[in-house]
Amino acid sequence: MNGDDELVPPLQAPTSPSSSLFTNLADLVGHHSGRTPDLVALVQPGRTRRALTWAELERAVDALASGLSSLGLVAGHRVVICGANSIEFVVVYLAALRAGFVAVPVNPQLTDDELRRIVADSGAKVAFADVPVEVSGVRVVPLSADALASLSAPDQPPVSSPRDQESLAALLYTAGTSGGPKAAMLTHRALLAHLEHLEALQVIPPGTHVLALLPLFHVFGLNAVLGSWAMNGGRLVVADGYTDDFFAVIGEEHITNLPLAPAVIYRLLQDERLADGLAEVSIVVSGAAPLPETMRDAFTALTGLRVEQGYGLTEAAPGVSATLGGQALGGGHVGRTLPGVQIRIGDGSEQSEPGEIWVRGDNLFSGYWPGGEGGPGEDGWFATGDIGYLADEELFLVDRARELVIVNGFNVYPAEVEQVIIEVEGVLDVAVVGAPDARTGEHVVAFVAGPGLDEDAIRAHCEIRLAKFKRPHVIKVLNELPRGATGKILKGELRRSLAAPTEPGR
Repeated sequence: MNGDDELVPPLQAPTSPSSSLFTNLADLVGHHSGRTPDLVALVQPGRTRRALTWAELERAVDALASGLSSLGLVAGHRVVICGANSIEFVVVYLAALRAGFVAVPVNPQLTDDELRRIVADSGAKVAFADVPVEVSGVRVVPLSADALASLSAPDQPPVSSPRDQESLAALLYTAGTSGGPKAAMLTHRALLAHLEHLEALQVIPPGTHVLALLPLFHVFGLNAVLGSWAMNGGRLVVADGYTDDFFAVIGEEHITNLPLAPAVIYRLLQDERLADGLAEVSIVVSGAAPLPETMRDAFTALTGLRVEQGYGLTEAAPGVSATLGGQALGGGHVGRTLPGVQIRIGDGSEQSEPGEIWVRGDNLFSGYWPGGEGGPGEDGWFATGDIGYLADEELFLVDRARELVIVNGFNVYPAEVEQVIIEVEGVLDVAVVGAPDARTGEHVVAFVAGPGLDEDAIRAHCEIRLAKFKRPHVIKVLNELPRGATGKILKGELRRSLAAPTEPGR
């Protein structure tokens, strides 16, 4: 592949101290502990609110790192973390990195079988979990304050983390039982590079109070939120999902930075408190899944806050592009390339035509566990599997290649159909999938959610805006679309709900 002359130039990046001072992400805690030891760093709200200063967090991380080392673990051993967002999750993650181990954050909502397969695949020696985990040869420690206190060794000399940015920091699983477990290998170099790339955009500027509502087992919550907080300082308020006290937490903790998933934005739009409930919030970022334009616009209309978006993937730790600092355009727009990242469409010769998105940068992973297969090529480029194009150096996401629906041999990108349907009044959420069709191979099925939807109006709009082969053959109206913990629409669940092939397409 070539085409480097056609690359999109990234925004200018500021000078960052991390490239010279830090080789392990956990070093960032010690950095802030030395500069602002008495500043509150980490908060878990609730009836028994808990908080740690940077100095207290540094001591907790050091003590647990020493305790973990006493279990016979050595650099490179894997440590599973499976639980809800909490102070304990943050401490275990940072302690594992501090000691040179590999953190393996896992979704606690997985089935028992999925969880066992991932733990076994990772070869973990220890698992911290607040759900049952039973895997032979794995020591399971409750993800609780008492369990961490009993394991910590505060009297032991501080652990010295390995001085190598290329050492493996985390395994993040991007697939479950379909095709077996698949983990992206992220080094400290990749994690830190993403944090450096974000600094020009001030996504989480110093002094901010950021709400960690997105799950920390997902790359967006883990590195774009937790990692950015660790880089820039400020206060991280960890919350276990969207609850009835959401607005109370926003106010009491003086939240200024609010990263959200589309599923939470959807729920907020149904809450009459939204219009006045975000008084101190200045930055709202939607991540982990695509956000429909109608939801974005409705949120802005009610709150006066622009919702920033971007494009990323686990393999990029996760950032590739963002709208921060630029225009917010419509129709799949995901912003300009982050500083330090390069993107290319296909071979680089036709950047304005939809093609596979390739990325290159220090934030990229090292391949899939355990052998490193599927990683960037010798020239550093990685094929994302996503389809997009460039217009005036702005990236527009068309769809994922694997979501493609083929009708009579013609390619239908679900995102294009979704963008048209979301234009219809009343539609707040939409997902398009393909279903088997005896005559056409596949046909298009649209699942929609919103108040008082008129199916005929949706069909009429699609007849105006879409070629016949792209129009939905079936439209299903739901109260809300199923979303996973990260906010991503569960299209597999929607496909399964179709049960059996329908009659031949028309």
